[in-house]
Amino acid sequence: MSPQHAEAGVWLQRLLLHRFRSYEQAEIETTAAPVVLTGANGAGKTNLLEAISFLSPGRGLRAAKLSEVDRVAPETGPGASPERGPWAVAARVITPAGLRELGSGRDPGNGGATTRERRLVKVDGAPARGQQALAEVLSLVWLTPQMDGLFREGAGARRRFLDRLVYGFDPEHSARSNAYEHALRERARLLKTGQGDGAWFEALEDSMARHGVAIAVARLEMVERLQRACEAAEGPFPKVGLALEGSVEGWLGEGHPALTVEDRLRARLAESRRLDAEAGGAAVGLHRSDLAARHAAKGVAAALCSTGEQKAMLIAILLAHARLLTLERGTAPLLLLDEVAAHLDGARRAALYGEILAMRAQAWLTGTDVADFAGLEGRAQFFTIQDGGIAPRQAGAP
Repeated sequence: MSPQHAEAGVWLQRLLLHRFRSYEQAEIETTAAPVVLTGANGAGKTNLLEAISFLSPGRGLRAAKLSEVDRVAPETGPGASPERGPWAVAARVITPAGLRELGSGRDPGNGGATTRERRLVKVDGAPARGQQALAEVLSLVWLTPQMDGLFREGAGARRRFLDRLVYGFDPEHSARSNAYEHALRERARLLKTGQGDGAWFEALEDSMARHGVAIAVARLEMVERLQRACEAAEGPFPKVGLALEGSVEGWLGEGHPALTVEDRLRARLAESRRLDAEAGGAAVGLHRSDLAARHAAKGVAAALCSTGEQKAMLIAILLAHARLLTLERGTAPLLLLDEVAAHLDGARRAALYGEILAMRAQAWLTGTDVADFAGLEGRAQFFTIQDGGIAPRQAGAP
């Protein structure tokens, strides 16, 4: 009998992939229990997690261009070109309100050399107006090996990480972020080319101010809640101190009303047009913010901690976020944890599995060695990824 979670909340019952990276066609059916995917490096484990990540707003856990996800079929003869085709992912999702159907994929009519890529989204068989509709059904949290350097990378990676956490609580955050980025790019283009009149710039700067302050408020609230959740956590993962740094966040932190901060940002943008035209971009705004993190017990900035400590801090933040989502929504988010177990000691591995089971989360974990998941035997469902296929692991199999 397959493992089940008692009183399971939101989980994937069925996942279908079409022409997605290494998969021509693939299907997996699961219960609400954690899912363990094992196989050799390059077998397609991360590809499967990436497919699930496209059931949420954004560009997936690899931040890939839509056309990069298309499967490339083998060449069929001399002089033949690899055949490409638009990818698609579909899922049957079980929620407390009943069964939901989600689908996403690259628009086959877009993505060429002269056209902008467009992603199609369907919810319950009907086209959705935007990607945020996915977040209203399903909340996802993920951790990949590529995120191990998050605290050492540029501020942009940390902003994207934080925004991903905000999406789980506020699906409209994605639309606001897209609107801000669009206005930022258009303003920079007009400044560079010398086109546009004052009214045009005022409209773009108004959009940046309105959406930017709303984004800052949502980010600040998320950081404050994460900070409290991290402080309250017990166990072997380190407590993490978090803060959001930036001009707009500083103005809000001084106690100024949001409308006053909007006016201040509009004025600063208008004043800096000449300098921004020379330097490119914009010297002030939400695109300059940064998420600062430190090891609370040591009082050391995360970037100065060891690789293992940074990994443990990331897991601590994601677990805190998952607990907050569980309290907010009444159900745990899906957790996508790529190659996470191999780099944890026994105590932290046991603590991670314990948190997953306590939250009744359907976590999807990948690894090359099934022994790393011994603590989930009998409480998770195991699958083997091999030769572009997905198969349940037989009892007792290595």
